Amino acid sequence: MTPRHQHRLGRRKVLFALGGAMAAAPAVAALAPHALADGSRNTAAGALPLTVVNNTGAFDNANVHLYIVGNQDGRQVRVTPDGTLAPVALSDNGADGYTDYAIPLSAGGETGLSLPYLSGRIYVSLGAKLKFKAVADGNGDPALQYPAGWVASDPNYPVLHDCAEFTYNSAGMFCNTTMVDMFSVPMSIRLTGAQDQTTGTLRASGRAAAFAAVRQVPEFAPLVVDDTRVIAPGHGLDAGLFPADYFAPAVDEVWSTYTGRDLTVTTNAGTFTGRVRGEQLVFTGPAQVSFARPSTRDVLFCHGALAAPNDGTTGPVAAVLGAGFNRSTLVGSAAQPTTDPAAFYRTALTNHYAKAMHAAAVDGKAYGFAFDDVADFASYVQDTAPTGIRLTLTPF
Repeated sequence: MTPRHQHRLGRRKVLFALGGAMAAAPAVAALAPHALADGSRNTAAGALPLTVVNNTGAFDNANVHLYIVGNQDGRQVRVTPDGTLAPVALSDNGADGYTDYAIPLSAGGETGLSLPYLSGRIYVSLGAKLKFKAVADGNGDPALQYPAGWVASDPNYPVLHDCAEFTYNSAGMFCNTTMVDMFSVPMSIRLTGAQDQTTGTLRASGRAAAFAAVRQVPEFAPLVVDDTRVIAPGHGLDAGLFPADYFAPAVDEVWSTYTGRDLTVTTNAGTFTGRVRGEQLVFTGPAQVSFARPSTRDVLFCHGALAAPNDGTTGPVAAVLGAGFNRSTLVGSAAQPTTDPAAFYRTALTNHYAKAMHAAAVDGKAYGFAFDDVADFASYVQDTAPTGIRLTLTPF
């Protein structure tokens, strides 16, 4: 089995640093390589039709605010209501110190827009506008401070909001809904073109079910912020809301288990065979790669000791290990990645946040942690010949 995520890795590295900080490039700039590993280079037409549908049932169109922000050719840009790109400028800040890049929805029904080539995010806020601040980055270039709904001091913390991520260029459209940082507004993406694909749709009352499931686990319950959002446990850990040693017993069990037997990880590069030697989990095979014992934070962010460089060897193995820790499959199977979702999240000590997100989804797919695309379980779709994209805010 060769998981799709092995094509290239690291698309989430920037995402973890975006929270309210100056972002030189949006988190999704590395999305496209997922589709391009097969050499496909079909040309997608510019100005892709984007349809936004408000089916929340809780907010009318006048109280839904849309933002399309990102980067093109290394510049921070935003999409205007008429579908053109405008560069981010410090002069865009108003008297309150923030920009107003909101795109209003139509008075009723669906809203039709045009999406030019860029990599970015489609934010929606309900009931109030978001406060994006234009600032100078380390090179003196204009950049945006993105909303950070997991930071209590962020000006957007009280606002009900969420986002989808995408890269759209001459190679096609590559997009996903995401819960890697937090979950708040249920939404789905329908991408048409060579195929007709939909992902992100929640089951009936799925939002409430996800909130309730997280609340039921004592260590995770503090991540639920009223009825506004659920914060991902990695950000919760950084905020002092989640135990910094939560995964320690699971990590110890993996290290103990594979001191005495082999762990195999299959990637596009081939099969790696690993065993704990000293404090390192050392793999041989197409190349020798090794990993130090990861912390809980490393597991949740799939970073640190589980960092996944785009090198075709260490990166793919790290991604499979990160998924295995979050899904709690490493001890149960010595052959990774585990591809049967019935085997995921079966232990009491697991990523209950990601478990709740997947349980709420109609297709069982969600981006509950950084490498949830291992074995194709992320709410991600792509098309090299897209004809339209439809973002639906689904019922609460």
